[in-house]
Amino acid sequence: MLQDIIVTWEGKWSELEETDLLLDMAVEENDADTEHEVAASLPGLEEHIAKAELECMFSGEHDANNAIIAIHAGAGGTEAQDWVGILLRMYLRWAEEKRFKADIVDILPGDEAGTKSVTIMIKGHYAYGYLRSELGIHRLVRISPYDASGRRHTSFASVMVMPELDDTIEVDINDKDLRIDTFRSSGAGGQHVNKTDSAIRITHLPTGIVVQCQNERSQHSNKDTAMKMLTSRLYKLEKERKAEVNEELGGDKKEIAWGSQIRSYVLQPYRLIKDHRTDQEIGNVDAVLDGNLDPFIKAYLLWANRP
Repeated sequence: MLQDIIVTWEGKWSELEETDLLLDMAVEENDADTEHEVAASLPGLEEHIAKAELECMFSGEHDANNAIIAIHAGAGGTEAQDWVGILLRMYLRWAEEKRFKADIVDILPGDEAGTKSVTIMIKGHYAYGYLRSELGIHRLVRISPYDASGRRHTSFASVMVMPELDDTIEVDINDKDLRIDTFRSSGAGGQHVNKTDSAIRITHLPTGIVVQCQNERSQHSNKDTAMKMLTSRLYKLEKERKAEVNEELGGDKKEIAWGSQIRSYVLQPYRLIKDHRTDQEIGNVDAVLDGNLDPFIKAYLLWANRP
């Protein structure tokens, strides 16, 4: 993996040097065509440099891993369930832009509209490193499309982000602690969720953690994916327990309440998205909801890695 990073970096550095040389020649010879060629190559180089800058900030143990995202509707009823659907689309569009593979492994539709909860597996280099910035409560303020009076509503959704753990991470799971149920998919079908009885739900009895998968074509594949999700959840739970112990020992115990959102998406009475950890603000809300999350991700990484 490190060798790949070095080779890629050296290749882009050589490309930058060649571009610089071409530009000097074009200016010296007053060659307009070569100048246009250089100008056309710069956006691609800028994109690679921006990506390299982000990846230099990935210092977490599992930042290079695939990511598992679970989104749950909070306060707000149908509004909140619609908000989950908007966030789902945002993350799918972000993954598409990054050329990552995104699969909906479990989805629970809303009662009237939207989605109560959804779990996505996003596969790509540094997927977890990018997306760990999204962990927390996301708040939406807008004129409700479900309110005939056109009143402004506030909705909440929680986003959980976990790394997909590889085989080198050992989490002790006793088969006696598991209850495994099969059921028929309740999702929308189509390309994301199948309609057979192969869906799997696994309950970890000691912790009460429940995971399920219904998008694979066989019961075996669904069970394998669900076990990966459970392993990640248990690993994350253990890390959180250790962090709580450290905070107690250090006398810095922090209470995380439902209302302590990490980011607000305000569509009315003005249009602004603000991250409350980094103070990063973007007025082009449509671009963000279409998947342009990188400004928030970069601001978070700079904030998280501050001295």
